[in-house]
Amino acid sequence: MGNSSEDDDDKPTGPLENAWEMKIPGFKPEHNPHGMLEESSFATLFPQYREQYLKQVWPLVQKTLLAHSVKAELDLVEGSMTVKTTRKTWDPYIIIKARDMIKLMARSVPFEHAKRVLEDNVGSDIIKIGTITRNKERFVKRRQRLIGPNGCTLKSMELISNCYILVQGNTVAAVGPYKGLQQVRKIVEDTMRNIHPMYTLKALLVKKQLLKNPELRNENWDRFLPKYANKNLSKRKQPKNKKEKKPYTPFPPPQLERKVDKEIETGEYFLNKEQRRAKKKKEQDEKHAEASKRRDEKRSQAFVPPEEPHASTSKETAASTKVDIAAIRAKIMKANKKAKAKTGFKL
Repeated sequence: MGNSSEDDDDKPTGPLENAWEMKIPGFKPEHNPHGMLEESSFATLFPQYREQYLKQVWPLVQKTLLAHSVKAELDLVEGSMTVKTTRKTWDPYIIIKARDMIKLMARSVPFEHAKRVLEDNVGSDIIKIGTITRNKERFVKRRQRLIGPNGCTLKSMELISNCYILVQGNTVAAVGPYKGLQQVRKIVEDTMRNIHPMYTLKALLVKKQLLKNPELRNENWDRFLPKYANKNLSKRKQPKNKKEKKPYTPFPPPQLERKVDKEIETGEYFLNKEQRRAKKKKEQDEKHAEASKRRDEKRSQAFVPPEEPHASTSKETAASTKVDIAAIRAKIMKANKKAKAKTGFKL
């Protein structure tokens, strides 16, 4: 690898405050004059609705890749795109970049944005969001939340991360600097886990402003960042009788006794067939006898006579039921007087 004075000037001589600002040295043809000895190739399929667009832009794709000595092929019969290295290819990593470019184009990313992946400081990330949530309605709602009304949330993410973002089906494709790709992945995954993207975007904006202040660069930023409490309470019906969780023990539970072990413990294992039969018959006879006894007691309850009252209690009841004839006579005479006074006749 050749060493020039320009390369020596670009190399950092001391510790870096921000590793993201470090310039990646370029890989030039004079660094690998012998080229590639073996051919490397990658192929990817594309959906049928992308066929018309790819046919239009494929000459531009071939021209762009030819500048890096990479060959590109489009197979409309199988519906695939292929990139291959040639003997003149000097950069061994350019085939990986070309593979990422055709993957993005198969994911409906325009060629103008996909070709940026070939640059050194630009990468790509395809985030799969279809498996994060199982409920289809919930998935569609959260994906729409990621886009926002009239695409404003998606535009905010692009401005903060300096990345091109495309939400397509069950994936989110992003093209941009590596730091921005990390931010995009965090926002997308948090959104699909029911955390609104505006919370993360606001925190990123605060961090961006704090980075400009050299006095706060080495301090803890927790006091400046917004804090949000999770208000989503579980709506699951709680059981009436909760089981208390037993303390953790590293030992497994004791092994359950087998039927043979119980028979050995009671001595039944050592009995022969006749003895077992006799024992079983004896247990059945005892059960039958106990059942017949309970049945007889229940039947005999109908023939038990009720208890008769004693002589003292009969006298008390007779005295309590004795009628006061004099009081009744006086009451009738009083009523007759009232009736005679009103009508002139007795009752």
